[in-house]
Amino acid sequence: MKFIVSKDFFEKVPNAYFGVIIVKGFNNREENKKIKEVFSKNMSEALENLKDVRVKEEAYIIPHREAFKALDVNPNKFMCSIEALLTRISKGKEVPSINPIVDLGNALSVKYKLPIGIHDIDNFDGDIEIRKGRSTDNFVPFGGGEVEHPEENEYVYVSGNEIKTRKWTWRQGERSKITETSTNLFIPIDGFEENKDEVLKLQEEMISFLKENYDVDIQSGFVDKNHTEFEWQ
Repeated sequence: MKFIVSKDFFEKVPNAYFGVIIVKGFNNREENKKIKEVFSKNMSEALENLKDVRVKEEAYIIPHREAFKALDVNPNKFMCSIEALLTRISKGKEVPSINPIVDLGNALSVKYKLPIGIHDIDNFDGDIEIRKGRSTDNFVPFGGGEVEHPEENEYVYVSGNEIKTRKWTWRQGERSKITETSTNLFIPIDGFEENKDEVLKLQEEMISFLKENYDVDIQSGFVDKNHTEFEWQ
């Protein structure tokens, strides 16, 4: 199976850099004390450090907003997931605990100020791609609702004709969410050459944590404009 980013995406966002983690055999049914501790610590620190911060003006968010503009997405109307998450925290709103792997992802996302996607590989219909959406592609909003279709020239995370995330890193769908039965995971970290070091640190910390606390098989790699595919077994 592959993660493929279309070459025309890189023509618009040539500095994009993706860290990739593949996890097989994760147990998402049982609570994990260490994840709870990391989640609580990172969220508490974020609530303190981000209080009243204008997240949209911060240096770590600017590359995401500029990339959205390059993709013809208005970042004021459609915030990338990390801007939305940090903005919520800056307003004093707590992030709820969901399940172990999502909590770990959110905790590290907040720490490194980078968007992390967590997708159930068993829900994929072939390779996972970032490409322009098609009229035959379907998206079910988180929580359910009417099926949506991408706008013209909208870039999406998609497997087969099932859109996992609209407008690159804007909104994840219902059919992509992680449940207690999810065991095989595709985890992309969406960054840029400018914050590549942070992408790699986040990737390394997540891999180390999972190896130390779970009996899982892990593969990892990256995608950039010179390496547009990552394949795993």
